[in-house]
This record gives sequence, C-alpha cells and structure tokens, in this order.
Amino acid sequence: MPIMEQSDRSFFTSLAAMLGICLAFMLIALNTSVVGTAMPRIVADLSGYALYQWSASAFLVGNAVMIPITGRLGDLYGRKPFVLASVILFALASIACGASQTMLQLVLARACQGLAGGMLLGVASACVPDVFPDAVRRVRWQVLLSVGYGIALAVGPWMGGWLTEHAGWRYVFYVNLPVALAALLMVWVYFPHIVHHEGLAAGERSIDWLGALLLLLAMGSLLGAAEYSQSHGFASVQALGLWTGTGALTYGFFRHQYHTAAPIVPPEILDNHGARKLMLLGLLTGLTMFMLIFYTPLLLQGSFGQSPHEAGVVMTPLLVFITIGSIVNSRLLPRLQRAERLIAWGQIGTMLSCLALTQVDAATPNALLMAVFALCGSSLGFQLPNLSLQIMAVAGRSHMGVASALAQSTRMIGSMVGVGVASVLVNTFYARHVAAVVAHYQLTDAPLVALLSSPQLLIRQQDRDTMLALAHGLGLDPAPLLEAARQGLVSGTHAAFLLCALIAGVSVLVSWRLPHYSIRREPPTDD
Repeated sequence: MPIMEQSDRSFFTSLAAMLGICLAFMLIALNTSVVGTAMPRIVADLSGYALYQWSASAFLVGNAVMIPITGRLGDLYGRKPFVLASVILFALASIACGASQTMLQLVLARACQGLAGGMLLGVASACVPDVFPDAVRRVRWQVLLSVGYGIALAVGPWMGGWLTEHAGWRYVFYVNLPVALAALLMVWVYFPHIVHHEGLAAGERSIDWLGALLLLLAMGSLLGAAEYSQSHGFASVQALGLWTGTGALTYGFFRHQYHTAAPIVPPEILDNHGARKLMLLGLLTGLTMFMLIFYTPLLLQGSFGQSPHEAGVVMTPLLVFITIGSIVNSRLLPRLQRAERLIAWGQIGTMLSCLALTQVDAATPNALLMAVFALCGSSLGFQLPNLSLQIMAVAGRSHMGVASALAQSTRMIGSMVGVGVASVLVNTFYARHVAAVVAHYQLTDAPLVALLSSPQLLIRQQDRDTMLALAHGLGLDPAPLLEAARQGLVSGTHAAFLLCALIAGVSVLVSWRLPHYSIRREPPTDD
C-alpha cells in the first residue's frame, strides 16, 4: 500500500487517528490501574493468594514476548493490522478474565491479555512517527498518548475500587469493552496503513521465528526460575538449574540475532552503547514501577484496613501525576540542550518518594500519602516518555518500531522481575513475623497456624472470621495475632520500597551518562 504523506492528511484525520491509538493505549493503562486496585478482593473471592503474583507475571510474560516480535513485524508490514488485531484479542481476553471462576482460570486469561497487550505495546508508540515524521511535532503529539494513558491511569484506581465495592470485581475487566470498541472503529477508519520497505532486501522483509522461539523460552524460563526460587529457595539444585537455563537461552537469543538475516533486535542497536544504557534503564524503571503499582494496594487494604475504594482514591495521585509529569516533560524537551538529563531528574524524584514510602504506616494521614504518590508519579512522567523517545532517536527511522518495542519490553521484563522480587520480600518478612508470634504463644493448632501463614488472612473476611473463632476456642486473644500479620506485611512492603529507592539511585548514575539528546531547532545560519 502506498505511503500517505503527512501533508495529504487533514488535521482532523490525523487527530482522529491519534485518538484511536490513544484509546487503544488506554486499554493497557486501565488494565494496570483498575485491576491492581481490585486484586486483593479478587484473591479473597477466589481464595487464590498463592497465585497472587502469577496474575501479574502471566500478563507481563505475554507482554515481554510479543512486544519485540510485533515491533519488528510493524516495521516490516505496517502497524495498523497489529493494532486492530491486538484490540480485538484484548477485548476477548477481558471477557474471559471477568468470567473466571477460579484463580487458575484468571491467570490463564491474564496470560492471553498479556499477549494481546504486548502486540499493542509493540506498535503503539511507533505509530506516532508514522503520522508525524518531524521530531518536534512528534514530541507534541506524543503527549497525547501520555495524556490518554495518564487519564486511564488516573481514573483506574478510583474506578476499580468503586466497581469492586458496588458492582463486583468482574466489571473491572468488562470496563475494557466500550473502550476497545471505540478504539477499533477509529483506528479502522482513520489510521493510515504505512509500510516502510525502503532499503530492505526481499530476504530482510521477514522475521526470525527461531529467535522468537528462543525469546519465548527465555521469558518462560525466567518466570519459572523466579517462581521456583520463591517457593523452594535460590540455593536448591533445581533453582540453580533453571537460572542457568535462563542465562543460556538469553545468551542464545542475543547471539542468534547476529547470525540471522532478519533479526528481531538488529545488531546495530545491540552494539550501540546509548541503546544498551536505555534498555538497562527501562529494565530498572519497570522493576520499580510495578513493585509500587502492584503491592501498594495490598499494603493499603491488607495492613492499613482501607476499603478498595479508599485505597483507589489514595493511589490516584501516583497515576494522575504520571500524566502531569509527562506534559511538563514535553514542554521542557525542546528547550533543553541536554534533554537526556530529564530521565535522571525523574529517577531522583523516584528515589526520594520511595524512601518516604518506607516510613508510612496505618497512622499516616491520607493527604501525606497522596503527596508522596504525587511526587512518585510526576517522577515517572519524566522517565517513561523519554525512554521511548531517546531509544527511537538512537535507532533511526527504519528501526523505530523495534526501538519502541525494546523500550516497552525491557520495562515489562523489569516489571516481571520486580513482581517476583517483591513477592519474595513480602512473603519472607511476613513469615518471620508470623513465626515469631507462633513461637511466642507456642501455637500448635494446625488450622490456626495455616491461616496465619498467608497474607490472604488480611484481605479475606471469611479467613479472619475462622481465625477469630479458632483463637477464641483456644482461649487466645486474636488481636496480637492479627497485628503481627499486619506488621509482617508492612515490613515486607517497606523492604520492597527500600529496594526501589536503591534501584532508582543506581538508575541516576546510569542516566547521568546517557549520550547527548536534544530536539532543539537550531536557528538558520548564513554560509
């Protein structure tokens, strides 16, 4: 299909096309923020705390695998077909999530959602330079994606809490359907089908399916190693074997990219020092971001006793200020000679806000909590768009889809690792507090000890009622037992926040040494 030049499209057509992409992009944001707030109630209803992190990990694995593959396919065959397919699949997977009757069914449906979301993330950001090739105009219109994403993030926690309390948690998945329908219609009608084949030989207009298989196996092995290590320890022979296998598959994937005619990740990007630093920053940012978004609702509802709606309201500034930070960032970018430093500024804000979160407890006023989340959100707003913009600038026009996909996929891999690490920290600190109270009271009642051993006790009313009955039957005061469980969850999440602060500190050092990046228009000179 011939390429439609920007001048051939009216402002209305371009705006409608971008709004369609924004609506599609909003599906991912809604899925993150709405579902995160509802997860404690979902786990309570389906009695599935053992699979709590799997509901996130399954989604993230699908993302991490599909993002680079569809990023490459979008460069080769145009992005419009993949946007349409991903929106349809995402809507169907959302229906399956809402209809789940067990936690295992939900995890499988979330994996399908992850595959669809990965397809969308792999092409969505690179759609902007398709419509607006000029770098300065691209930054301005990229804000529309950030704003749409931010709006969905902003309303998500409040909407997730309200729907969970008043309509049931299943509707947090069904809310995706009208957004998906609107996105599908606008992209179908208004977004151009642009294919960039300039300079590509016929043999290069394909994709490395062996590399895609190696990537899938590496991601699956990473997830398996993280999950097995959490439950059986990192020092076991099986865990070491899984980590060794993950390393071997990862090495095999990257080595294969240098020996295939149509690599998923072009070697010239892998060899670029700036691109490697940006990929590392994407990994670290994703690790920190998902720890905050996924485990904060558990802390607020499990330890602090907040309702889903109240927790959603308290978390709203975290997500609202991602948008505000992105808007401020877009205004600063054209004015700065060293625009790459904006990422470091954002990482400093993340470090400070995570350190503040290690000090919060049940007595902390909601207003102060919201202020800390606002700082954290605005800091992320300086990081997320710049990671995509800078790696696309490094890659060049012919590899923009791959570069955008790398920015997204490294963040998803970091998120997957972050969920696993946070889970280990939370469960380890929780287990220590419970073990101490069990030893103190010399508890030998197996059903009571079993109830205390899982944080599900703090979010499932039926489990608390059973625990209270068992404690009273043994002549024990249940209050100290519940308080030990709450403090165990608090200490675990505080440890995760402290780790986030340390990671942000490392990221500052990396981001301060990024290659020069500026989109300032230089004034014309007389020769």
